[in-house]
Amino acid sequence: MGQPEQWCRLARVARLAVIAAGCLTLAHCGSPFSLDPKLGVSSSPRVVDIGDPVPKGGGTYRLGKPYTVAGVTYVPQEDPNYRAEGLASFYGPEFHGRLTANGEVFDMESLSAAHPTLPIPSYVRVTNLRNHKSVIVRINDRGPYAANRVIDVSRKTAHVLGFHDNGLARVRVEYVGPASLDGADDRLLLATLREGEPAPAPSRVMLASLNTVLPPERRAANVPLPVGRPFNLGEPQQVAGADVAAAPAPTAASSKSKAKLQTAHYQPSQQPKSLQEQARELGAPGSMAAYTPASTQTTDLNQRALY
Repeated sequence: MGQPEQWCRLARVARLAVIAAGCLTLAHCGSPFSLDPKLGVSSSPRVVDIGDPVPKGGGTYRLGKPYTVAGVTYVPQEDPNYRAEGLASFYGPEFHGRLTANGEVFDMESLSAAHPTLPIPSYVRVTNLRNHKSVIVRINDRGPYAANRVIDVSRKTAHVLGFHDNGLARVRVEYVGPASLDGADDRLLLATLREGEPAPAPSRVMLASLNTVLPPERRAANVPLPVGRPFNLGEPQQVAGADVAAAPAPTAASSKSKAKLQTAHYQPSQQPKSLQEQARELGAPGSMAAYTPASTQTTDLNQRALY
C-alpha cells in the first residue's frame, strides 16, 4: 500500500470517529430522555440546570399501580410498619434537575431519596448501620431497581450519613409518614440528624416549623412544567387535621365598673402538647402538626432509570 493511500485511509477513519463522537454527543444533549439498556426504563427530562435554584414541591401524592422493571414486579403500598435493612447508594449530578416520579424536581443537595414501593412524597428515617448516624429524608421518586439495594438517597444525604466516599452503606429504613406537598423541608429534616446515637421511634407526625426565624429559601422561576404538574411555590398550607381549640381572648373590665380582669384558660383535656413534647416525639426541635393520610389514588408512574 502506498503512502498517499495509507494517509487517505487513516483520514477516513479519523473522520468516521469524529462523526460518531458527534452523534453520541448530540444524542445525549438533544434528547430529554435516555434509555437504560439494562432496565429498559427511560429517565425523565432535565428541567433545571446544575447551578440554578431548584423549585420545591409542586408534585402530587402518588401510590401507583404495580409495575415491572427488569423482570421484577413492584407493588406500591402504604405500610405504616415498614422497616427494612439493606444497601443504599446515592445519586447526584446525572439526575439533578430532572423530574421525579411524582412531578417534583430532583435536587442532589436536598435530603431526599427514591424508594420502589412507599407512597410519594413521604418521610422515612434512614440509619447508617456502620456509624449509627440517622436522618429523616423525603421520598419523592421511584427506585432503586437493583436487587441488593433498598433505597437510593441524594448526594447531600450520603454526605450527612457519612458514606459519600464509600458509595454504598448498609442502612435501616423506617417509615415515618406522609410528607407535605410544599416540599420546602430541608432545614427541618436536617434538624432530625442523630450523630451515632439511637434514633427515636418513628412518629406519625410531620415537621411543621422551627422555633427560630429562618430566611426565605431561593426559589426558581420560569421552569418548564409538564402538563398537569404545576409547581406550587407559594407559602406552606396549613395541614388538615390539626384540631386544637383556641382560648378566647381575655376580657378587660370597664374603667367605670368594678369588674376584675378575667383571663380564659384551657381545660386540662383541651391543652395541646407543648412544642417540646411534640418535638421529642420526632427527635427534632420545632412544632408539629398531625398528618392526614396520603392519597391512595392509583396512577401510572414516571420511572427514573439508571439504578
